[in-house]
Amino acid sequence: MLCRYEIQSCFLLAFLAVTPFFISDAQGQVSPPTRLRYNVVGPDSVQISWKAPKGQFTGYKLLVTPSSGGKTNQLILQSTATKAIIQGLIPDQNYALQIIAFNEDKESKPAQGQFRIKDIERRKDTSKSKVKDPEKTNASKPAPEGSLFTCKTPAIADIVILVDGSWSIGRFNFRLVRLFLENLVSAFNVGSEKTRVGLAQYSGDPRIEWHLNAYGTKEAVLDAVRNLPYKGGNTLTGLALTYILENSFKPEAGARPGVSKIGILITDGKSQDDVIPPAKNLRDAGIELFAIGVKNADINELKEIASEPDSTHVYNVADFNFMHTIVEGLTRTVCSRVEEQEKEIKGTIASLGTPSDLVTSDVTARGFRVSWTHAPGKVEKYRVVYYPTRGGQPEEVVVDGSESTAVLKNLMSLTEYQIAVFAIYSNAASEGLRGTETTLALPMASDLQLYDVSQSSMRVRWNGVLGATGYMILYAPLTEGLAADEKEIKIGETSTDLELDGLLPNTEYTVTVYAMFGEEASDPLTGQETTLPLSPPANLKFSDVGHNSAKLSWDPASKNVNGYRIMYVKTDGTETNEVEVGRVSTHTLKSLAPLTEYTVALFSQYDEGQSEPLTGSFTTKRVPAPQHLEIDEVSTDSFRVSWKPTSSDIAFYRLAWIPLDGGESEEVVIKGGADSHVIEGLLPDTEYEVSLLAVFDDESESEVVAILGATSASATTVPSTVTTTSATSPEPSTAVFRTGVRNLVIDDETTSSLRVTWDISDYSAQQFRVTYLTAEGDRAEEAVRVVMVPGRQNTLLLHPLLPDTEYKVTVTPIYSDGEGVSVSAPGKTLPLSAPRNLRVSDEWYNRLRISWDAPPSATMGYRVVYKPVNTPGPALETFVGDDINTILILNLLSGTEYSVKVFASYSTGFSDALTGVAKTLYLGVTNLDSYQVRLTSLCAQWQLHRHATAYRVVIESLEDGKKQEVNLGGGTPRHCFFELTPGTKYKVSVHTQLQELEGPAVSIMETTLPFPTQPPTTPSTPPPPPTIPPAKEVCKAAKADLAFLVDGSWSIGDDNFNKIINFLYSTVGALDKIGPDGTQVAIIQFSDDPRTEFKLNAYKTKETLLEAIQQIAYKGGNTKTGKAIKHAREILFTGDAGMRRGIPKVLVVITDGRSQDDVNKVSREMQLDGFTFFAIGVADADYSELVNIGSKPSERHVFFVDDFDAFTKIEDELITFVCETASATCPLVVKDGNNFAGFKMMEMFGLVEKEFSSVEGVSMEPGTFNVFPCYRLHKDALVSQPTKYLHPEGLPSDYTITFLFRVLPDTPQEPFALWEILNEAYEPLVGVILDNGGKTLTFFNYDYKGDFQTVTFEGPEIRKIFYGSFHKLHVVISKTTAKIIIDCREVGEKTINAAGNISSDGIEVLGRMVRSRGPRDNSAPLQLQMFDIICATSWANRDKCCELPGLRDEENCPALPHACSCSEANKGPLGPPGPPGGPGVRGAKGHRGDPGPKGPDGPRGEIGVPGPQGPPGPQGPSGLSIQGLPGPPGEKGEKGDLGFPGLQGVPGASGSPGRDGAQGQRGFPGKDGPTGPQGPPGPMGIPGAPGVPGVTGSQGPQGDVGAPGPPGAKGERGERGDLQSQAMVRAVARQVCEQLIQGHMARYNSILNQIPSQSVSTRTIAGPPGEPGRPGAPGPQGEQGSPGMQGFPGSPGQPGRPGERGLPGEKGEKGNPGVGTQGPRGPPGSTGPPGESRTGSPGPPGSPGPRGPAGHTGSPGSAGPAGPPGYCDPSSCAGYGMGGGYGEPTDQDIPVVQLPHNSYQIYDPEDLYDEFTPVQEEMEAVELRSPGISRFARRIAKRSARTPERTKANGKSSSQ
Repeated sequence: MLCRYEIQSCFLLAFLAVTPFFISDAQGQVSPPTRLRYNVVGPDSVQISWKAPKGQFTGYKLLVTPSSGGKTNQLILQSTATKAIIQGLIPDQNYALQIIAFNEDKESKPAQGQFRIKDIERRKDTSKSKVKDPEKTNASKPAPEGSLFTCKTPAIADIVILVDGSWSIGRFNFRLVRLFLENLVSAFNVGSEKTRVGLAQYSGDPRIEWHLNAYGTKEAVLDAVRNLPYKGGNTLTGLALTYILENSFKPEAGARPGVSKIGILITDGKSQDDVIPPAKNLRDAGIELFAIGVKNADINELKEIASEPDSTHVYNVADFNFMHTIVEGLTRTVCSRVEEQEKEIKGTIASLGTPSDLVTSDVTARGFRVSWTHAPGKVEKYRVVYYPTRGGQPEEVVVDGSESTAVLKNLMSLTEYQIAVFAIYSNAASEGLRGTETTLALPMASDLQLYDVSQSSMRVRWNGVLGATGYMILYAPLTEGLAADEKEIKIGETSTDLELDGLLPNTEYTVTVYAMFGEEASDPLTGQETTLPLSPPANLKFSDVGHNSAKLSWDPASKNVNGYRIMYVKTDGTETNEVEVGRVSTHTLKSLAPLTEYTVALFSQYDEGQSEPLTGSFTTKRVPAPQHLEIDEVSTDSFRVSWKPTSSDIAFYRLAWIPLDGGESEEVVIKGGADSHVIEGLLPDTEYEVSLLAVFDDESESEVVAILGATSASATTVPSTVTTTSATSPEPSTAVFRTGVRNLVIDDETTSSLRVTWDISDYSAQQFRVTYLTAEGDRAEEAVRVVMVPGRQNTLLLHPLLPDTEYKVTVTPIYSDGEGVSVSAPGKTLPLSAPRNLRVSDEWYNRLRISWDAPPSATMGYRVVYKPVNTPGPALETFVGDDINTILILNLLSGTEYSVKVFASYSTGFSDALTGVAKTLYLGVTNLDSYQVRLTSLCAQWQLHRHATAYRVVIESLEDGKKQEVNLGGGTPRHCFFELTPGTKYKVSVHTQLQELEGPAVSIMETTLPFPTQPPTTPSTPPPPPTIPPAKEVCKAAKADLAFLVDGSWSIGDDNFNKIINFLYSTVGALDKIGPDGTQVAIIQFSDDPRTEFKLNAYKTKETLLEAIQQIAYKGGNTKTGKAIKHAREILFTGDAGMRRGIPKVLVVITDGRSQDDVNKVSREMQLDGFTFFAIGVADADYSELVNIGSKPSERHVFFVDDFDAFTKIEDELITFVCETASATCPLVVKDGNNFAGFKMMEMFGLVEKEFSSVEGVSMEPGTFNVFPCYRLHKDALVSQPTKYLHPEGLPSDYTITFLFRVLPDTPQEPFALWEILNEAYEPLVGVILDNGGKTLTFFNYDYKGDFQTVTFEGPEIRKIFYGSFHKLHVVISKTTAKIIIDCREVGEKTINAAGNISSDGIEVLGRMVRSRGPRDNSAPLQLQMFDIICATSWANRDKCCELPGLRDEENCPALPHACSCSEANKGPLGPPGPPGGPGVRGAKGHRGDPGPKGPDGPRGEIGVPGPQGPPGPQGPSGLSIQGLPGPPGEKGEKGDLGFPGLQGVPGASGSPGRDGAQGQRGFPGKDGPTGPQGPPGPMGIPGAPGVPGVTGSQGPQGDVGAPGPPGAKGERGERGDLQSQAMVRAVARQVCEQLIQGHMARYNSILNQIPSQSVSTRTIAGPPGEPGRPGAPGPQGEQGSPGMQGFPGSPGQPGRPGERGLPGEKGEKGNPGVGTQGPRGPPGSTGPPGESRTGSPGPPGSPGPRGPAGHTGSPGSAGPAGPPGYCDPSSCAGYGMGGGYGEPTDQDIPVVQLPHNSYQIYDPEDLYDEFTPVQEEMEAVELRSPGISRFARRIAKRSARTPERTKANGKSSSQ
């Protein structure tokens, strides 16, 4: 094994152990070594050899001492060493050398000698006649440096070496690769003006180790070779070849023109990707390739890579040990090829010249002329190559050598082209003369007019364009649900006026006109107009309203009306009816309910549909009672009852009478036409109560009217009089029958009162006597209550009365001469109504909520009584007010059933009880059991409770009552008790705790084993108190939520699991403060299923935490790492488990094998959510999987150790990195695939899909490209969060604030803070203010001196962010400046002072109006798509604005969300065709491609399970304009936000076509679109590695229908939301159209202001003036986006107006000042060329699975697959030399380590260590570095501080 040791000496020793043949036959005294020899092998190197002594010995001591003074250095060597090469010597310095053989404690006499390099060389030259020692001649023939081949040619070259650094090489063999590279570089004359050497290393991803121009001397290059780090990974050679072509052989990397280019590849295996195209690209670029294969390299693949001939360019050796055998042949070949190439290059360049003076002219939209000055010499032809700057296939024009101009035709308009002119000679071509030119925009139509608008048509007129071949008109409605109904008309160039018919009435249409120039379309000319609505009826009136009918009348609508539809609904919503009538203007509604309000909607019906409704309402009347009830024609046994009928539809009457002094009631039914009836058979001189009610045809009944009458005492009948017999006079008297009261009515019943009203028929009555008593009462027993009222009063409120009691009320008129006839009527008070519909919710362990519906009658409040059902205890009660119908009952017992009663309280008492049963959740463990019951101990185990934060476990002796108690963490499922009494029965109780709440005890009984014989007692020694490790300095400021995910699978084993526990103990022990104010720690152990050992909030002290770690028990099982990570996200990192907001979230994953489930997706998602991952792999762990789990950069977040004993090697580094992450002011977040320190503010404000529904005043809508979600902050939403949750440590001194937002039409024209931080008094501390009125932007904060400072920016670039489109804003804050960058373009910079820190006691707010005061005030509406704070000032320069349509570059931007990526590993079969896309704007001209096959239709996906009901959302955007049924009246909804279109922006140039998006959820109906671009046909291969990027080609035209793409993976179920979100449809239309119509808004203001009131136009105000900018060219068709997730339902709003709708298009190139956006749909392009595909090469065989320690006995598993052939790592072969065989070594077997000659410097001996580091037993060579080298290593350490594995402090170097 090759080891490096830096020692305190002035030279470097490299020893080679060679095993000689000798026999040990001596014992006792150790013989000394003999025949010490020296030989100079280099300017600073000497080879020493000696003869081994006879006899037994175990090794040598080598002592080297500089003769001029210095420390003697000692090194112990093994017994097999007989040679050594000493390097780094000073030629004129004398050295003393001693070699001593030793055996255990005995030593030989030393073999001594002295040497000096100059003396040895002199003796070598002058003493030729000396006798040669045979031993020296035969056994010691090193190859001196002078004998190695050296390339002495004056020719120079640029040599790039590409080294395979994959895992298959191994660290040991990689050291041999370094030695090979060192010998290779040594052979050339290296220097900045000589041969340059660059090196790249590759595995899964290539990286540049150093460029050609990195080092100026050979010594520097050699030093870089010696320090080359080992990379590790997979073998992707093709990717690496492409990488060096694009990065190493470039002028900026040091490549020189006119210099030979050499590439040397060193690899040990077959590539996992295709190497043929990349190698060909390198050779075509003039780079000569050499390929060196070792061990498992594929010789055929090497030949494909290397240049010809293979015999001199391909090398292959069987093992790394033999690489030195090819050095000389390789260097000779490279040297000769460099000479030959130089001659070829010089001969060619001498005869070549370059054209000059490139000039472009005659620029049009479709072409321009290129001119140049002739090149010198005989030029045969000129080749003009041109292609679009943004990418595309190069095209060329070739002209004769006598020409100096060429016309480039058929170009794309408004496109910048790169031009290169080459002079073509007979045998070569010159360098290119280069330049650029931009074509003009195509002329567009102008002056668009929409006129003659009717209900179903409109006319379109525009000014034509000279040279146009025709026009294309696109028109589509803007109404939601109809936006896809787009139509297209193409007409000739002579027509500029046409009629659009078949339109929908009352619908806004967008009309777009393109001027066509062949297949290419101009910029669009767009207008909008709304068709006239269908005429509704007018003047709705209601008449003849009765109790069950009403007559409707209206003015007719248009003469074209077919009829009317009448909808009438009870206003309470309980019943809806409708009827259709013909062309009439009146209709009577029948069968109505009395005293009911009805709402009526009247629609006109046409062939085209129905009109808007005309609405009104009316209330039916009370059922009329008979009137004027009278009694006359009185006799002794009869009288006549008469009345006046009130309606003609009375079916019959019920007439009843009863004597007032007692008796049975009688009743008769009378036909409806009657108006009187004679009652016969009455008793004489008897007073009767007569009552009458009417029953109508619809079975409704009138109220009862009653009257009192009496029969006469004699047979004489006197009309209108009553004859009575006086009790005091024998003579009969005659009394006048006077009826002063009629129509007695009792109503307005309550629980304690009745209202009495009557009609006065005789105004001579002086007063009225009102008497009332209960209907069951007896006059003799109960006093009649009497109330007197004046004669003019006819109403009285009777109270207080008994509830639910029937009363008889009598009203008697009182005249001056007596009483009149009394009239009586019954009435009944309401009962004390009980509450209804008892509901139980929010059950928890100590609380629950009950709710109920209020009774119909008014109450004074409610009494709530609750009591345990099965547990003794008192009943508890509470009172709430009458406006409360829900209560949260606290302090309940867990798992207990309660009887709940709710009484309504009235002034007269309580109602009956509303009863129910409620039960709290059970806070207790399950499956409690005992195990490992011993004499003096027993253990208990239980199933964990999912919400437990701790357990209190008590063991109690049932004999003496002694108790032990312990508190355990919530993740602890077991505990053992010791020091118990043998043979004693114990009760073990487990109390589950949730924060401060404790559940009931769960208990078991268990008896310890009896003690048969009492042994003599010995005093027990108490265990020593545990030592709490001290906190490390780096962790003093750590504050994080830290979770360890520990592999507990069978492959770990008990012993290794204990080592993991010790590692966790040490790591956690390095932390300082544990708990809510410091670091919280949780641990999950995982195998098949994850188990939470304890949660984040389980422990609040380091002592209890460390104790809990030591209690963790080994689990066992398989390895499901992905499941464990998901478990951590769902269970650990929650508020209930203790997760804190604004605190770094860190996970440390420890595993020893490859996961049996997917880890990539969940870890990537969590990293995007701000989690930081550290991955620790042991032994057989998959390194690539660890890289996928760990955060970036992997150097800080991924650790790999060979075994569990090696944890100590990474412990310090892991603790440092974890604590640095936990101590950072800015947590680590993932943005655009990279890790940054910063804050994802959208998540912190809850503006993400899973949380936004809980944020009041916020709704989710589609953002840019319709695939990014954005969030609308509605008016006065005032979204805020406490600063302590967002920035608990304040803001850094340098940071970048990034917004992607949109100012809305209803955003107030006054200043508002896009974001600001307020203190406790709501005073602003820092923020960004937008003034929508003044069009300025202001940043403010407090500086370090406490002074308030502001900087304001204004100008045209600032103004454009207020024009209604999405814009990206970077506010870059440093210690000295504030810089503003809008849409990735810097627009201003101003000086500021360094900022002071902020208070964390306030809040942070979005959109707050500047004029606001206090905690709740106004905020501005806006749309926000992105909000981040990155803790660096460089982020804005790296941002590419990929989210903006006008700036997106498909080549350099990541794929849009939900888009399919070609590098995805799991590709499915061909999927169904996607929905038809909108027509795209013209593409570049291409060849016609072959039609692709039609894909089969896929099955319909399963309907997902509905999600839980979300909370009501804020006021949603405008809804559909389709009129629904009239709904019940509700609270008036907030008016939806209406956006107005901005000005016309500059449409960008077409981008490269995107890939097919993954199949999404079912979207809106698409329309028939033109054929899509040609798809690349090809066989479905296995997933291949990334292919080599080809030469950037020009944009191809739209081709025929391509093969459908594979279906995407099924997405996760989204949150439940609106079906077909109106917001989405509206936003889609708005985005595409908003900027196209901006430039034309001014001319249409008058039209917009005249839209009829029934119009659904979204434009209610004119847009503001737009910024100037020349139009951009339209882009080709955009890729199909997937629909967004369904949002939460919003509160019902009034039918809203639809949003603007635009035409789909692709991103445009950034133009002049203006806002680019997607262009409208263009004409179909011509077909593109057929694509190619290549079946990917098969991947390498997988590594063999790990063999774990003996685990628990399981069921026999199935046979696993055979592993691939292994290889012998020489480092595992103890006792053998590097050569691997016996016998005498050759000179080439001795490695030579060269150092710079001048590395030796004067040094201080105090800086050095005292002795050598011992040599390992398996030594092959040892490297001893001089002090100069130590200092050199320190310099490297400073330069390479980020690669700690390469440098060690103070000269110590680990084994590489």
